[in-house]
Amino acid sequence: MAHTFEELVTLQRTADDAHAKVKQLQDEYGRPTEIEWTDEQITTWHAAWKAWRDAADGVQDAVTEHAKEQGTARTTVEADVKRAVRHPAPQE
Repeated sequence: MAHTFEELVTLQRTADDAHAKVKQLQDEYGRPTEIEWTDEQITTWHAAWKAWRDAADGVQDAVTEHAKEQGTARTTVEADVKRAVRHPAPQE
């Protein structure tokens, strides 16, 4: 499935949001070496981690496909997507 640059940006935002959720849970629960997590916390964290990994894998696959279709270096597409998400241009 072909992806536009805007779709890649949306996919990256989703992956970044999912990663933020994993980090938030770790901050909330503490590191596993610091305290013992409950079964519910472990289940919640694993679900968040899987959602992040699935989203990140989806971004990587889509970036690779887009780069091939555009005849552009994959690393260039990935850098452009991350720049657009993490350092957006000011709105005019």
